[in-house]
Amino acid sequence: MIVVATADFEVYHGVVGELRDRGVDFTTIEPGEELPDETSVVVTAADESHEPAGVEVVRADPATPRAAVDEVVSLLRGNGGKLVVGIDPGDRPGIAVLSGEMVVAAFQVPADQVAEAVHEELADAVDPLVRIGDGARLLGARIIDDLGDVTVELVDETGTTPHLGTGTRGMGDVLAAVNIARIEGEEIESREIDPTAGELKRIKERSREQSETNRAIGEALARRVADGQLTIEEALTEHRDGDDE
Repeated sequence: MIVVATADFEVYHGVVGELRDRGVDFTTIEPGEELPDETSVVVTAADESHEPAGVEVVRADPATPRAAVDEVVSLLRGNGGKLVVGIDPGDRPGIAVLSGEMVVAAFQVPADQVAEAVHEELADAVDPLVRIGDGARLLGARIIDDLGDVTVELVDETGTTPHLGTGTRGMGDVLAAVNIARIEGEEIESREIDPTAGELKRIKERSREQSETNRAIGEALARRVADGQLTIEEALTEHRDGDDE
């Protein structure tokens, strides 16, 4: 059983809210009261001194109650609290955060916001791991560079996107990210990509779609977009200024 024992109102409110949102059974007591016999984890505030004997104790920060609940769930499932993040790269990548086999968070954000979202999830994690699919090569390579000093594995994402039934539109990238997080990959620090003719063509087509004058950028600017040196918007500005060499 999970027991919340704290005199800190903010910690109490945040942790109880997170537990209720996840449908996790718990009970609450006043600090110092006798614990129920079946207690396995006690959640208390980081600055409170009581240390119940014989049970796991999780100390919660009022600013990050979800991190404490993630740790509680990890302890109950015996996985040591290690977090693995799966990323399905694309224009709006899917992100899944797993603690053991349990999905504790899921997102879908624009590609340029992936690194920020991942860093927020891993802020207090011990020895976390990020696994990213090998599709959408250019975007994936850019995400890997943006992640910086995080252990990253490149995963063969073949077959990771499930069949989606009625009413599940938009969930495919997130579910693929869950599957990617569960597949062992090859550890890498960066990914050098030489864009193919097809990839450059798609960049040019996207620039035409975003252009106010229905004009596509040239080959040189498309390569700089592919390398992550420019966004399409920046490339269009240089194109309008005549700098397309």
